[in-house]
Amino acid sequence: MDMNALTHEFGPLPRSSPFLEMVGPLQCRLKDDGLEIGLRIEQRHCNSRGYVHGGLLATIADLTLGYNTGMFGGQCDENTGLATASLTIDFAASANVGDWLSATAEVVSRGKRLGFANCYIAVGERRIARASGVFSVISR
Repeated sequence: MDMNALTHEFGPLPRSSPFLEMVGPLQCRLKDDGLEIGLRIEQRHCNSRGYVHGGLLATIADLTLGYNTGMFGGQCDENTGLATASLTIDFAASANVGDWLSATAEVVSRGKRLGFANCYIAVGERRIARASGVFSVISR
């Protein structure tokens, strides 16, 4: 991810993929303690009951955990990447159409082979999910 493209205000996620294009539009901003990812919930992000889909929350958690572990968790260069080895998520509440989701992460550790991080997803001050991830450091 191009760190120079990131600001302290929300803007488009500078790195995307066909999958993320379907999920988005994802926003991000650089904070003192890492990258925050945000998304305004639309009808297409919801399940049949009208609440944000758990799969969307898992996707946002995985992105937030992975980007933060890669960018802020230790040495990262063009010859290495991360692959999700484990993702655990707990749903505490839900979100509705129009809500702004924000996800932040705390990198616990990043070594030569593994990285560990925790994530919270919130609507305003209300946390609706927490997640933890383990990432394998891979050579490209």
